[in-house]
Amino acid sequence: MTLTIYNTLTRQKEPFQTLEPGKVRMYCCGITVYDYCHLGHARTCIVWDVVRRYLEWRGYSVQYIQNFTDIDDKILNRAREEGTSMEDVSERFIKAYFEDMERLHVRQADAYPRATQTMDGIKRLVYELEQKGYAYPANGDVYFCVCRFHGYGKLSGRKLEDLQAGASGRVDLEDPEVAKKKYPFDFALWKAAKEGEPSWESPWGKGRPGWHIECSAMVRERLGETIDIHVGGSDLIFPHHENEIAQSEAVTGKPLAKYWLHNGMVKVGGEKMSKSLGNFITIRDLLDRPIDPMAVRLFILQAHYRKPVDFTDEALEAATNGWETLKEGLLFGHKYGKQLGWEDFTPVSHSLKQHETHKCRNQVPATASRFQEAVDDDFNFAGGLAVLFEIAKELRKEGNLLVHQGTTEIPADELETQWHILVELAAVLGFEARPEEESDRATDLTDEEIEALVQKRSEARKAKNWAKSDRLREELKERGITLIDQPGGVTNWHRN
Repeated sequence: MTLTIYNTLTRQKEPFQTLEPGKVRMYCCGITVYDYCHLGHARTCIVWDVVRRYLEWRGYSVQYIQNFTDIDDKILNRAREEGTSMEDVSERFIKAYFEDMERLHVRQADAYPRATQTMDGIKRLVYELEQKGYAYPANGDVYFCVCRFHGYGKLSGRKLEDLQAGASGRVDLEDPEVAKKKYPFDFALWKAAKEGEPSWESPWGKGRPGWHIECSAMVRERLGETIDIHVGGSDLIFPHHENEIAQSEAVTGKPLAKYWLHNGMVKVGGEKMSKSLGNFITIRDLLDRPIDPMAVRLFILQAHYRKPVDFTDEALEAATNGWETLKEGLLFGHKYGKQLGWEDFTPVSHSLKQHETHKCRNQVPATASRFQEAVDDDFNFAGGLAVLFEIAKELRKEGNLLVHQGTTEIPADELETQWHILVELAAVLGFEARPEEESDRATDLTDEEIEALVQKRSEARKAKNWAKSDRLREELKERGITLIDQPGGVTNWHRN
């Protein structure tokens, strides 16, 4: 099987071939740290986290770098509003970023370079662009001359002449920045210092870098002149990534990245997320409702990464029900392994494709292959999830048989194999369920609380909301309550 991925640069799927055998150099455009992370950041970080995990599962050694933009107009505006400093704002929201990502079970990158820590590399890149004739100084600023780079527009598909023609009626000739430029679409590499703003010494005077040059310098410094994969949200294709390509390739004469991948945008209730519409949701606001972080991850991975996704209460409810099913499968070994006579309740930690000592090993390649076949098609995680749900539902059925009949239809050693497969493949997608979480929930319920939950389940059954009904039954079971459905819609219960 061959991994194929959609390359924004070529607008088609391509077989994945690394620059160096077995190694992947991957860069993600990170966040500008002036506020708490929102749902769009959640999608971006989860998607590329899982891409990295999957590549590692496929046997690649992945060097994953994600930057922080810690000098920007938005950060400076926030600092002025609060009466603090740029550093205070950046540090506060970088700390918040790591707190949010930990809750979402997003692994940390190998490094998080910051713009303010890459100043020498930034100035060196600007200098080289000036020496090669791609950049020109203008009263303390330095601009990239877009017309000099003949490949401009190859990522976004936009033609420079069309962009310039479209801008001709919108250019404010009295804007001091516009007056400095040779052409309207030239962009800033270096900005002259303004009173009260942080600045750094440079050959062009005191100032600070433009946004686009920061990523070009960080990629070059951390990963080299050409990398395997460059990722980010689709809103970055133009102008940010287009400008990155122009800057980097003008200096090196080499491709900046072999593959460009972009995730789709996030809507809330069918509309673009914005503070003015009142539908702006931060990650911490969402998780504090509360919603299980694993349900958020499941919701995001059920949609193809390149497509837009719409956060609605109904969609999150469905994802919550789905996570309950998957979680029940993941906890199957911890709940029933001893009863089934298993010797090992610890999930395997290495690749199923290389696992030769496990019982019923002849079953392993078939399931893993179906999972891999699905995900190899441009990171189709939804197809991979379908394989996981097949296993989880089978384990749930066998668990119910074990509880109510004291036996299972599938032999114990086969169930052990299925469980190990499920746990490993779920980990590839970043899903994990810990048995101690369940024990924490197994608290005493009053009779009134039990009756209320039973009534909610009855209402869900009448409405044919089987997912909610199953979730409530499972919740009660986890808390030591067994339900017995009788003819006529009557449900009895007893404490275990």
